[in-house]
Amino acid sequence: MNEHIPARAGLSQEFACSYLPNRQEQLLVILDPSCYSSDKFESLLALGFRRSGNQIYRPHCPTCSACSSVRVLAQEFIETKSHKRKLNKAKTRFEVKYSNQERPQYFALYSKYISLRHQDGSMYPPDKTQFQSFLLCSWLNITFIELWDQDNLVAVAVTDCMDKAISAIYTFFDPDYEQYSLGTVMILQQLIFAKAQNKHYVYLGYQIDECPKMNYKTQFLPAQKQVKDQWLTI
Repeated sequence: MNEHIPARAGLSQEFACSYLPNRQEQLLVILDPSCYSSDKFESLLALGFRRSGNQIYRPHCPTCSACSSVRVLAQEFIETKSHKRKLNKAKTRFEVKYSNQERPQYFALYSKYISLRHQDGSMYPPDKTQFQSFLLCSWLNITFIELWDQDNLVAVAVTDCMDKAISAIYTFFDPDYEQYSLGTVMILQQLIFAKAQNKHYVYLGYQIDECPKMNYKTQFLPAQKQVKDQWLTI
């Protein structure tokens, strides 16, 4: 184990991989209570860890190393022509807002998103207890970046905030507005937010080259991918 990883860590049981067929997944979970703080978590992000609810983990699969953390260099990020078109289209329709606490409208939007877009996933059927245990956190500051169409909430990007970085936890949106490329727009909004807050990195979670639906994470440059504990330029 990497000497920088706290000694108090444990392995989960193996279970079916959510992204690659016929693969088994296993997680390395941080058990040390002293790591559950903003500054320690930021250090663990740089080691390839991530948060789900109150728990810090990273993949530790016995026969697979397909998952690689990806982070965008926020201050150096340059929008492509496609990015600018999508942002400009969204600006003509939507208003961006920020919240530091969960709103009552979130679960209804999340439920619609999961029910219409991810019926084949582990989060279906949507459940409010599971929603809160997955996205919320008692020991870390969260910013909810929202997109509103007048009084109608259409997208939420759940964003963890640390001193020098932010981490994109999950985005859910109204599938009725799919023509606005809201998944991409919300990552761009996170990058805009990070740049304004003088953050160094925007962590986008794990990239799996064999999983086509994750390839969007390499469209935001300049960026780095973690390979064998080293951050390499994409």
